[in-house]
Amino acid sequence: MKKLVLAGLAIVAASSHANIDQISQDAAKYAVDTYQNTQIHTLANLVSYPTVNKEGISTLTNPDFIGFKALLKMKAAALGFDYQDLGHTVLIGMGEQSQKVTIVTHGDVQPADASKWQQSPFKIDSTSEPGKLIARGTEDDKGAIATALYAMKAIKDQGITLENRIELMVYLAEESDWAPLKELMKTYEQPKYAVTIDASYPVVVAEKGWSLVAPTFTGTSPQTGVYVSELEGGAFVSQIPEDASAVLHNATDADIETLNTNIATLKDVKVAVTEVNQGIKVSVKGTSAHSSEPEAGFNAIAHLAEVFKGIELENNSDGQAIEFINQLIGLDLHGNNFGEIAYSHDFMGPMTVSPTLLKRDGNDITLSVNMRRPVGKDEAKLQQQIDTALANWQASNQVQLKNIDIVIGTPMLLDSAPHAQALLDIFKHFTGDEDAGFVSIGGGTNAKLFENAVSFGPSMPGKKYTGHSEHEFITVEQLKLNLKMYTAMMIKLGNM
Repeated sequence: MKKLVLAGLAIVAASSHANIDQISQDAAKYAVDTYQNTQIHTLANLVSYPTVNKEGISTLTNPDFIGFKALLKMKAAALGFDYQDLGHTVLIGMGEQSQKVTIVTHGDVQPADASKWQQSPFKIDSTSEPGKLIARGTEDDKGAIATALYAMKAIKDQGITLENRIELMVYLAEESDWAPLKELMKTYEQPKYAVTIDASYPVVVAEKGWSLVAPTFTGTSPQTGVYVSELEGGAFVSQIPEDASAVLHNATDADIETLNTNIATLKDVKVAVTEVNQGIKVSVKGTSAHSSEPEAGFNAIAHLAEVFKGIELENNSDGQAIEFINQLIGLDLHGNNFGEIAYSHDFMGPMTVSPTLLKRDGNDITLSVNMRRPVGKDEAKLQQQIDTALANWQASNQVQLKNIDIVIGTPMLLDSAPHAQALLDIFKHFTGDEDAGFVSIGGGTNAKLFENAVSFGPSMPGKKYTGHSEHEFITVEQLKLNLKMYTAMMIKLGNM
């Protein structure tokens, strides 16, 4: 037996997978044989709605979300399922049993910069890279929605009797606002089992807590001295930024030499230096990734700050932000330069610390630093360490930050989930991976709002998660595998 000890208790993972019953195997094969192409067609329909929540327009009045819900309602009716529109949440159900299994997904997506995609990010691109279905939402989370619908349909077609109702929950503001779902959960009856399909395989039993430190720097640009202006970078808080740039003014020959030396040391990003009317523009091209996995990308903002190391900059807001990044973060991913905040957990791994977004308001610049924290350090202690690091930085740099927003999220670590082993058995059976075990992720899903919810896919271990990146895709083969496993999952949990 292989044993994984979590917080003093134990989840036991069998060294050889349990047999999956013939009914589940036959249903999984039927699902793929019958609905593989159909689920791809439905996915194309789902991603055609740019369901990005925007400031100034509510989810409930946004035409893209209204159209998206109308599509889900039509699909539910066509497939023979019941449909409930609860505003920010849609429920699509199969069966009227008193107990239920809730499959948790979300239908909103992160923004996409169309200039970074070979075709429209809201249209399935199956030709640029054969075998891949490229579009915003394919991996996060519309591919999973399409797969869940046809797993349910396959079970219905086969006339398989379940003891528990299957209820697909599609939340519409997971990327931006959890408040409506938290409100719904006050009255939503907790399911017998809950599974989110918004993360990774094999089975996720731990999630880091989404956290944020966002200082606002203020100060006007001088007309003399060496200074930086037009500092910008990042697209949204939960993405490792792909682009960042700034303009350097009044640089001396020595400054230019330092600049070039710094650039020469950066191997993971592309740096362009161009002359502009009033200075030198430095642009960095990194690689975007989900900020829960900062090691999967190359952070353009952090590398841009690195370019200016050793150049004495005036203390305007742009210069302050660059010094803050260099002194407290640098190219390190784990907060080792940020006072004493760094720590790690044996199973969940280290906290990650990533500068992800620069936002300007006049002369003020707000830097968002996205952190993902494991269990193992008390929230009050972490808050105190953050406060101390910020106070020390302000004192040593003779800077007064205009504002500081701090959010410390709560990590999740399950010592016991009654359905975790069943899901791991399914994964082992359909992948042949005998060494698969329970895992922790840096991301945070709506699993945190349920009792003993675990996550099951849709992305494979060892593969870069492309959700939130500017190259999001899911493969045709992965959709096929997901359809097999989700069909088997619903049968297994439907009768547990």
